[in-house]
Amino acid sequence: MILKSLEFENYRNLLHTVINPDEGINVICGENAQGKTNILECIWLFTGGRSFRGAKENELIRFGEKYSRIKIEFFSEERDQTLEFMIQNGKRKAVLNDVPKQYLSQIIGKFCAVVFSPNHLSLIKDGPEERRGFIDGALCQIKPSYAVTVTRYRRILNERNALLKDIPRQRELEDTLEVWDRRLASEGAAAAAERIKYMNKLIPTAFAFYDGISGGREKLELQYKMNFGGTEDMSVPELEEALYNSLRKRRSDDIYCGYTTAGIHRDDIIVRINGKDSRAYGSQGQQRSAVLALKLAEAATLGREKGESPIILLDDVLSELDPSRQDYLLRRLSGMQVFITCCEQTVRAENVFRVTDGAVACIEKNEDLSDE
Repeated sequence: MILKSLEFENYRNLLHTVINPDEGINVICGENAQGKTNILECIWLFTGGRSFRGAKENELIRFGEKYSRIKIEFFSEERDQTLEFMIQNGKRKAVLNDVPKQYLSQIIGKFCAVVFSPNHLSLIKDGPEERRGFIDGALCQIKPSYAVTVTRYRRILNERNALLKDIPRQRELEDTLEVWDRRLASEGAAAAAERIKYMNKLIPTAFAFYDGISGGREKLELQYKMNFGGTEDMSVPELEEALYNSLRKRRSDDIYCGYTTAGIHRDDIIVRINGKDSRAYGSQGQQRSAVLALKLAEAATLGREKGESPIILLDDVLSELDPSRQDYLLRRLSGMQVFITCCEQTVRAENVFRVTDGAVACIEKNEDLSDE
C-alpha cells in the first residue's frame, strides 16, 4: 500500500496544500506546535478510525471555517484509488473512488495504517479499555465485518444495561433478560473468537520485536484474559455458552449495579516483562519498548493478512530511542512507506517536509539543512 498524494483544506492549522510523499521514509520536521502531528492525524483518519489524539470531528476544522476537506490518492489492491472526506457539522462524509458512501464503516479496511505516538503509552499505563481498543482497531482493518459484530454487541449491551436500571422499579421486566443474555452471548462469543485468533498471530511477532528492541535482554509476555470464564481453546459455541452462563450467574449483581459485569467489554490484555506486570513494575523505557513492539507486530500482522504493508506513522518516536534502537526500528521498517515527525531531521530520507505555522514545504534532498 502506497500513499501517492495527500491534500488538505481547512484542516486544523494546515494551509491548503497537496504533498506527494516518497514510497520509502518521509520525514516531517519543524518546531513544536507547527502542525507536524496534524499531517499524521489527517492520514490516519482515512483508515475510518477516529483521531488518534481523541479529537472530535469539529476540532479538525480550521478555526473560523465551516468545513474541512481532505483527500488522498493511493495504490492498493493492485490499482490506483482515491478517498476523500468532507468534515462538516460533526461528521465525516466519505467518497471512495468517486462513489459516495452512506456509512463510514463502508471504507474501513480500504486504506490501512498503523500509528505510534507518545500518547500510545496509555496502552500500558491506562486501564483495560485502551488495550481492548488496540485489538479491536487492529482487527477492524484486517476484517471489516468485525466492526459490525462489535457494533451489534455494544448496541445489545446498551439495551441490556438500560433494562437493568429499570428492573428495580419494574420487577416483571427481569424475565426479559433471557432474550438479551442470549443475544449478547452470541455476539460476544463471535467477537471473542476473532480476538483470540488475532492474538495468536500477534503474540509471536510481538515477542520477536521486543527481543530485538531490548537486545535480547528482556522477555515480553502477552495474554488475552476473558472475564467470563472463556479460554483460548474453546470453540465459538463453547464461548457462547460460557458467556451466557456467566451472565445468568451474575444477574442479581448486574441488577444491583445497574450494568453488565460480564462480557467481552471487560476483557483485557495482560502485558508482562520478565514475568512482572508492566503496568505496575515496568520502567518508562520498558513500557515504551512494549508498546512499540505491539505496534510493529500490528503492522506486520496486518501486512501478512492483507497481502500488502500498511502505512507506518511515527509521531515523535525516534527522539525517545537511543541510536541502536533507532537503527533496529528503521531496519525493520525497510520496504514500507513511513512518515516520521521530529523537531530536527536526524533520519536520512528521500522526502523531507518542513512545517512552519501550518505551511508545508518539501525540502530538496540535496538542500543544506544546517541553517534551518
